Amino acid sequence: MRARYGVPLSLTAVGAAGIAYAAGIEARSFRLRRVTIPVLPRGMRPLRVLQVSDIHMVSGQNKKRRWLQSLAGLRPDFVVNTGDNLSDPEGVPEVLDALGPLMEFPGTYVFGSNDYYGPKLRNPARYLLEKFQGRHGLNGNPPAVGVVHNPWEELRDAFDAAGWVGLSNTRGRLKLDGIEIALTGLDDPHIKRDRYAEVAGGPEDGADLSLAVVHAPYLRALDAFTADGYPLVLAGHTHGGQLCIPFYGALVTNCDLDTGRVKGLSTHTAGEHTSYLHVSAGCGANRYTPVRFACPPEATLMTLTERA
Repeated sequence: MRARYGVPLSLTAVGAAGIAYAAGIEARSFRLRRVTIPVLPRGMRPLRVLQVSDIHMVSGQNKKRRWLQSLAGLRPDFVVNTGDNLSDPEGVPEVLDALGPLMEFPGTYVFGSNDYYGPKLRNPARYLLEKFQGRHGLNGNPPAVGVVHNPWEELRDAFDAAGWVGLSNTRGRLKLDGIEIALTGLDDPHIKRDRYAEVAGGPEDGADLSLAVVHAPYLRALDAFTADGYPLVLAGHTHGGQLCIPFYGALVTNCDLDTGRVKGLSTHTAGEHTSYLHVSAGCGANRYTPVRFACPPEATLMTLTERA
């Protein structure tokens, strides 16, 4: 009996320990990623940009709330929020409390699918199945039905009142001590709300820097931004793979981006242009899968410097 059942029991114990670590320790081991990106015109001073993404706030997540508040101590030049702030219809007040100190700085935002709709309980293995079938989000699938509608309008109104620039299929500008930044954003491609034709045309004349922002880094969005000549595209959505294999990396990205670029800084080429791409692994997770493994929650402080 000992030889027959010893291995399965050991595996069960290891699995339970792994789940306990992924849910109880790593999912709350918040950290700051720092990266330098050479995209500014010659002679322009460096800019410090804080990107927060995929907060997926659930009521009662006090450690996450306090950590987000503490990021204001970094004193960024401006903040970029790449969406999926909610994982609980009751979470709006806590999101706004968490981001309140950061909303004292200039900022911009796009929304993700979980800002609009509450998450559903689903088997994590379906992400692998969808990857192999080439299906992601609502691309080729029926529209979402029977879902919880989150009060995203309350988020929008609060962000707008703080002076943050909404970029859902539109353009906007930030002015920072004589520096003018042109912003172009898309609504979430994961639920087919992106309308690139409404913002096409590339960087604007007269701006010191042009940035592109989108929640989910689908290739159609990255191709469009890059072909139009944007030097830097910022995105989130992937959770860095969320459940990764040590020394190997992510298995899925939950979109059609390759796993080699699931988080951090990389490049993207389309046509004759190459853009920098930064994908945030985010600092939260779906309320039904509140785990992370070999992929700790994060925010990113980007220092933008002169082009070579």
